[in-house]
Amino acid sequence: MEPLTGIAPAPAAPAPVAPSTADGAETGGNSALSSDFETFLRMLTTQLQNQDPLNPVDSADFAVQLATFSSVEQQVQTNELLTGLGSQMATLGMAQFPGWIGLEAEVRAAVQFTGDPVEVEVAVDPNADTAELVVTNAQGAVVARSALPAESGPLLWEARDQQGQPLPEGSYTLSVLSLIAGETVASHDVHMRSRVAEARLDDGEVRLVLDNGQSVTPDEVIGLRPPPV
Repeated sequence: MEPLTGIAPAPAAPAPVAPSTADGAETGGNSALSSDFETFLRMLTTQLQNQDPLNPVDSADFAVQLATFSSVEQQVQTNELLTGLGSQMATLGMAQFPGWIGLEAEVRAAVQFTGDPVEVEVAVDPNADTAELVVTNAQGAVVARSALPAESGPLLWEARDQQGQPLPEGSYTLSVLSLIAGETVASHDVHMRSRVAEARLDDGEVRLVLDNGQSVTPDEVIGLRPPPV
């Protein structure tokens, strides 16, 4: 029997999309899509070539995909720009701190004890008749209490416990209680004094390194003065 004429042959089945092209791009290739617009266009072209001719993708869906990709790409570029600007601002901000090197800084921070006495600045209420120094370790436990003269000024803290034994090296918070007739009337944080040895930029943050090796932020410095002769 002769074949019928005038009837077009059935369309060939659409070629399957290779998993390495679609799935791989959706999982491990997100960063590539964000930085390479040509990759996205090649994927879009492959999707057009392999779509079902009996159920084609709506053109509006392609427009949505393109708009979404453009939005993501712009957001990535914006984030990179902001990161770069942040680093530049931190570098510019550090330009003011080399002038601090060599000065004695009064720092509002925990005292880092490394075995040597630490110079601190204590504040006592002017109406107090006695004062007490309270030392707390990094875990929040009080490890020493000692009587102080009822006057404000510098103090060389030797880091000793109740029995007069040296405390282990570590970070300690010091505070002063002002007392009148045995009753606490005020409490003041103890400020540390140390010479600024170095200003550095660590992960975009300005840090000041003190003579005792402790690193603090500029916000923790509440006073500067020439070192004592």
